[in-house]
Amino acid sequence: MNARTVTVAVGAGLMVDGDAARVVEFDGRKVVVEYADGRYGSFALAEFVSRARGLEPVEEGLDPGLVLAGLSPAEREQAAARGEHVREVLTGYRSGYAEAARTGEPRPDYAPAVGLKARCEAKAAELGVASRTVERWVAAYRDAGEAGLVNDRRRRGRGSTVDPRWEAAVAAELAAGVSASTPTRSAVLMRAAERLEREHGVGVVALPSQATAYRRLAELVKGTNAVSGSAKARRSIAQRPKGVYGRLRATRPGEYLILDTQDLDVFAMEPVTCRWVRAQLTVAQDLFDRQILGLKVTPVSTKSVDVASVLFESVTGRSAGRPALGPVHGLPKHLVFTEENTGADAEIWCPPETLVIDRGKAFLSAHVIGVCARLGISIQPAQPRKPTDKPTVERFFRSLRQGLIQHLPAYKGPDLHSRGEGLEEQAFLFLHELEDVIRDWIVTVYHPSDHDGIAVAEWPNLSMSPNDMFALGIAKAGVLRIPAAPELALEFLRVVKRTIQHYGVEIDGRRYNGPALDGYRNATSPYGGLDAGKWPFRVNDDDVRHIYFQDPGDGQWHQLDWEHAPMLGTPFSDEAARYARILARRTDRFTDPAETLATLLSRWDAGEVLDRRERRMAARLAAERSGLAAAAELELAADPVPALSVATTSSGPPVVGDDDDDSEILDDVDDFYADALEVLE
Repeated sequence: MNARTVTVAVGAGLMVDGDAARVVEFDGRKVVVEYADGRYGSFALAEFVSRARGLEPVEEGLDPGLVLAGLSPAEREQAAARGEHVREVLTGYRSGYAEAARTGEPRPDYAPAVGLKARCEAKAAELGVASRTVERWVAAYRDAGEAGLVNDRRRRGRGSTVDPRWEAAVAAELAAGVSASTPTRSAVLMRAAERLEREHGVGVVALPSQATAYRRLAELVKGTNAVSGSAKARRSIAQRPKGVYGRLRATRPGEYLILDTQDLDVFAMEPVTCRWVRAQLTVAQDLFDRQILGLKVTPVSTKSVDVASVLFESVTGRSAGRPALGPVHGLPKHLVFTEENTGADAEIWCPPETLVIDRGKAFLSAHVIGVCARLGISIQPAQPRKPTDKPTVERFFRSLRQGLIQHLPAYKGPDLHSRGEGLEEQAFLFLHELEDVIRDWIVTVYHPSDHDGIAVAEWPNLSMSPNDMFALGIAKAGVLRIPAAPELALEFLRVVKRTIQHYGVEIDGRRYNGPALDGYRNATSPYGGLDAGKWPFRVNDDDVRHIYFQDPGDGQWHQLDWEHAPMLGTPFSDEAARYARILARRTDRFTDPAETLATLLSRWDAGEVLDRRERRMAARLAAERSGLAAAAELELAADPVPALSVATTSSGPPVVGDDDDDSEILDDVDDFYADALEVLE
C-alpha cells in the first residue's frame, strides 16, 4: 500500500464528499460511514468508490503512460532493457517471476540467498556503473515501473528558462496592441523591455538572448496575428471566447432559425436608378440541416422591412415570384416541393421556435419583435462581433464567397489589399440578377453538396448534405409545430392604413381593387387608434403588384391587384415604384438634342465630366467629334445656318426625339405610373 491507494475496512479513515469519515460497517456490497460530526451515511460500494478519497493528498508524479508514449522506439528499448536488469536485481529473473525463467536463471549473484545490496553491487559491476546508480534505478522502478527508468530530462520535458515576468510583459504588450496597427517583432520586444524597466526597475529582470526572445515570441503569438497577417483577423481572434465554445444544438428542423447580414464582396448595379452600389445579403438559415430558407440582396444597408421579407420567405417558401430555395420546413407529408406543384392555399407554415439574430437595429426593430412575440417565437440576440455565436451562417458566407462570389464580374475581394483595378469598367450584375444567381447556386450547389459540419451522432463518418439532413430530421422528429392558419405569415408584411373608395384603395399613388372590397366601399373602418376609420392593408415591399386585405366579417384574407399589374410580368418593388414616380414628375425630361450635345461637348472641353455614364459617352463620342465639326463646316459653306458649336439656346418648343440613350426620360403626364411603366419596359 502507498499514498495512491486507500484500504476500505471497518475502522479505516477517509474523506467522503470532502468530509472526514470512518468506516463502521462493510459487507462487500454496502459501506456505512460515520462522519466527524456524528452523522451516518450509507452507500453502495460502486457509489462509495466514486465519492471517497484518502485523507492524505495524492503525491504528484508523472503519468507512466504519458512518459512511455513520448519515447522513440530506441528509447523504449533502452528503458525495457534497463527494466530487465532491475527485475533481475529484485527477483533474480529478468521477466520478474520464476514461471518465465530463462536458461541459467537465477544466476549465482542474484540467487534468493544473496542480499539486495550485494545484488546491486553485482549489477553495477556487470554494467560498469556505480552501485548508487543501480540503487536509484531500483527505487524509481518500484515507484513508476519502467517509466521511472527514463532519463529525467525526457520525463520532465523542456522547461523554459526565460523569466516569467518577461513573458508576462510581452503578453501585456500583445494585448495592448490588438486594436493598433501591426507592429514588427523587434518593436514588441523593445516595448516589453521598456515595460519591465518601468515596473521593476532597470536591470532587475534578466532579458533573454535575442535568439531565445524571438523563439519565445513566436510561441506566444502563435495563432493571434499579433505581428503578421490581417489586423482585422487579429481583432476577430481576440474576440474569441477564452474557454470552451458553447453551441446551440438543434434536434429537428424549425427549432432554430439564424438570421444574419453580410456585405458581399462584389459591386452591383441598381436596375432603375443605375447606381453602382455595394450589396448586402440577409439570410435565414435553419440550424439543424443548414438549409437557407430565405434571403434578400439589398443595396448599401439592410432595413427592418428587408428582414421581415426574409422571415416571410422563410416561413412560406415564397419570394416575389422566384422559385423556392428548398422544402418548406413544416410539411411532414411532402419533403420536397416547389411553387409549381403547390397552390397558395395548400401551403403550411412551420414557424421556428427560436431566432438567433444580430443586435442590429434592423433585427431588433419593433416590427420583427412584435410579429415574433405574437407567434410565440423567442428571440436570442447574438453577441456583437462574436462570429462564434453563429458559426454555421458565417461558414455559409465564406462558402458563398469562395464558391460563387469570387467568380462573378465586378468581384472586389474581401479587403482593399485584394481589390483589383478598373472594377467599374468591368461587366456587372444588377441587384436582382445577383440575387437570382445566388439563389440558383444555393439550390443547385449548396443544398445538394456534402457538408463537413453536418454530422449524425449515430453515424459520425456519414457524409450528409442539407437536403439529406432535412429528410433525416423529419424522419426522426416525426412532427413539427405549425400555426392554426397559414395566413398568419402575412403578419410579417408592412401595415398601411387607407380608406376604401369607390375605385378601390390608393397606396403611394397606386390603385388596388378587387371583389373583396365590395360592401366596404366608402365605409368607415371599425378599427381605432391614430388612423381611426381607415382600413389596414398588408404590403409586400418586394412586390407591390398586390396587397392583402382581411375581411372583418369572416376573417378571410384576400389579394387585391394593382390596376397596372397585368402590364408587369415580373415583381415590381416599392423602391422601383418610388423612383418611377420621381421620373414622371420631372419637368426637364425632353431637351433639344443639339443643345444637349453642345453643352456636353463644352463640359468635356473643360474636363467637367460628372459621372460614369458621361465618361462612357465622352469616350464613345470623342472619335465622332472631329467628324461632326467637319460636317458642320461643310453645311455652313453650302447653307448659312447656325453651326452646332454656337447653337447653345433653344428658340422654340422642345423637339421630341429618340436617340436610344439610357438617360432619356419621358414627359410629364397626369397618370404617373402609366408613363413610368413605359420607361421601365
